[in-house]
Amino acid sequence: MEQTSAPSLAHIDRWQKNRQKAFKAIAPTGKTVRYLGKEFLVFPETFWPFTDSQPLVRNFKINKGDSVLDVGTGSGVIAIFACYAGASKVTAIDINPAAIKSARHNAKLHGFDKLMTVKKSNLFKALKDEQFDVITANLPFRNKPAPDVVASSQWDTDFKTNTQFFAEVNKHLKPGGRIYFAQSNFGAIAEIRALAKAAGFTVKTMASTTADKAETRKFYAFLMRRVQQSV
Repeated sequence: MEQTSAPSLAHIDRWQKNRQKAFKAIAPTGKTVRYLGKEFLVFPETFWPFTDSQPLVRNFKINKGDSVLDVGTGSGVIAIFACYAGASKVTAIDINPAAIKSARHNAKLHGFDKLMTVKKSNLFKALKDEQFDVITANLPFRNKPAPDVVASSQWDTDFKTNTQFFAEVNKHLKPGGRIYFAQSNFGAIAEIRALAKAAGFTVKTMASTTADKAETRKFYAFLMRRVQQSV
C-alpha cells in the first residue's frame, strides 16, 4: 500500500484542480451523476459521487436498525446507501452549504427524507452528545492548502479536519460501534493509521479499487474499531 511518487502527485494536482473547476461550472439546476446503478443530483460546488467512496459503499456492513453518521457527506451517497442497507436512523453532515442542498435533494429523490437528516456542521459540532452505531467518513485525502470550500473536499489544510475527526470521534461512537473510513494511495494513509491508533482504534483494510486503467489512483476503505474489541 505505497504512496504515489512525487512526479505522480503533480499529475494528481492537475486532475484535482480540474475536478474542482468542474464542480463549480455546472448549471444552477444541477447535474445528474450515475453512481453504482443509481442517479444523484449535484448542485454547483458539491463534490460528485466518484470511485473514491466505492470500496466503502460496496463493503460496509450496516445491520438492520443501526444508527449511522456520515461525516463530510457531499452529495449524500454514502448516507443514502446506508439507508438502502437498512439503517434505522441516518445523519449526514457537511460544512459546505452546497453539499447540504445536494444531500437533502438526494435524500428526497431516493425516498429517504424522513429517515435521513442532513445538517450543516463543522465535523461533529452540531451533534452535541449524539452517538451512533456506525460512523462513515470520506474526508479530504491530502494535506494540502485548500483556498475555498470546494477545494476543501479534496485538500485538508494542515491536516486539521482529519486530526480533529480522530480527536472527537470517540465521543460520538457507541460502545461496540465501528468506523468505515475512505483514503487513497495519493493521500495520507500512514498519517491516518497513526491518528486512528492514537485515538484507540485498530485499522483493517477492507477493500480497494482503482480509478483508471493504469492503476495510478487507488482508493481504500478501512474498518476501524476500538482496540479492546475484536476485529
